[in-house]
Amino acid sequence: MIEIRAIVTDIEGTTSSIHFVRDVLFPYARKRLPAFVETHGDKADVQHWLHEAAREAGLVEATRQEIIELLLGWIDQDRKSTALKALQGMIWKDGYEAGDFRAHVYPEVAARLRAWRADGIRLYVYSSGSVPAQQLFFRHSDAGDLTPLFAGYFDTETGPKREAESYRRIATAIDEQPRHLLFLSDIVEELDAARDAGFHTGWLVRAPQGLPDAPRHRVYPDFDAIHLSS
Repeated sequence: MIEIRAIVTDIEGTTSSIHFVRDVLFPYARKRLPAFVETHGDKADVQHWLHEAAREAGLVEATRQEIIELLLGWIDQDRKSTALKALQGMIWKDGYEAGDFRAHVYPEVAARLRAWRADGIRLYVYSSGSVPAQQLFFRHSDAGDLTPLFAGYFDTETGPKREAESYRRIATAIDEQPRHLLFLSDIVEELDAARDAGFHTGWLVRAPQGLPDAPRHRVYPDFDAIHLSS
């Protein structure tokens, strides 16, 4: 019998709709990013991430407007940049706190997370969004504040989500052997990397059209279909 002691979950497409992130969060950040950089650009934490964005782009010197245009382009590309994600998270914080939106979670997710936690399963998040953005997401979800359920959060500062070493680092950080860990995602390449690191994996496929005849990972239509004792 598989003994799962902790679950690490992705967000977008796994606990929550891709459309919320792409149709609500991304446009909200894109619209407000220029003014945010202009009005907050002298703050130390914002300066840090602006400098990191310039470094990532290989820009030795750049004007603030050039950095703004760079970041807007990255938003349009859905670039998995740690600097961009950190800045987006700062903008989203204002939106959550103003009540402009609440984060979407699929209907069964909150109850299933609570049940797993009640059974002693530790819960973690690993997403390309920054850790502060992840915390905001679950604090302001349409199912209420879910942050008390999670023991920790990981973002791309841990490493790329499609590299096995990132999952090994997570296992080390939470002091658990990979064979007792389950990673949930809707992205096969992420699941491949987690499996290569020794994790069990679950592929969330909420619209099963076009599934391969022999999927490489166990497929689940929703969280209620996941049975940890099997």
